[in-house]
Amino acid sequence: MVMDDLLTTKELQDLLKIDRTTVYRMLNDGRLTGVKVGGQWRFPRKEVDAILEGKPAAPPALNPNVLPLPCVQSIQNVFAEVAEIGAVTTAPDGEPLTEVSNACAFCQLILSSESGRQACMASWRELAAKPEHRTQFVSCHAGLQYARARIEVDGNFVAMLVSGQFHAQAPTPDEEAATVSRLAAAHGLEAAALAAAARELPVLSRKNQARIGGWLEAVAHTFEEIGHERSELMRRLKRIAEMSALNSPG
Repeated sequence: MVMDDLLTTKELQDLLKIDRTTVYRMLNDGRLTGVKVGGQWRFPRKEVDAILEGKPAAPPALNPNVLPLPCVQSIQNVFAEVAEIGAVTTAPDGEPLTEVSNACAFCQLILSSESGRQACMASWRELAAKPEHRTQFVSCHAGLQYARARIEVDGNFVAMLVSGQFHAQAPTPDEEAATVSRLAAAHGLEAAALAAAARELPVLSRKNQARIGGWLEAVAHTFEEIGHERSELMRRLKRIAEMSALNSPG
């Protein structure tokens, strides 16, 4: 983005007919996005033009300062290894925010295909639409069991932790062959490689599923606590920045 595409705080105030405090309030609640240039806020001209035209603002992206993704990735990695299943943290629209942890060979093959990745994201979106904080394990598009726990920060559904990649009961040879054939054809995958990976998929008992479900909810709750603490810290820092800005020349 070039500097001509960015507005100063004073230019923004003049265009929107608002005071400086309102500018910072809009930054805080997501109605505006801005960048710091030389210690001063600058605002994308296109976004301001859209506000002037009465167009709805695009939903704000996940703020990595509120839910720090490197930290989330590290905790997710440990959870997936201990639980011996795959895990990923996604946005509510199914877009992955982290790398998939402990992905099995079967899922790695599917995710290597763009159509397979889109099918996985569609399955994750279906989970996002469910009202429960933690869902029961259900079948994904590839026939594997998975579930999700919501991650809410300041009352907003910002992300979800998805885990699974196992069978609730072993499929018959005919069922497995039909699934492999369907997925290989749909996503342009080598059937032999997919069949070999399918034979390595684990089968988990109800007891182990319940245990993993409890861990899933606990890890998601940990992410929420991290998000709440970081959100509160960012609010305090923003209040300090607003006070400093109000006492400085425009």
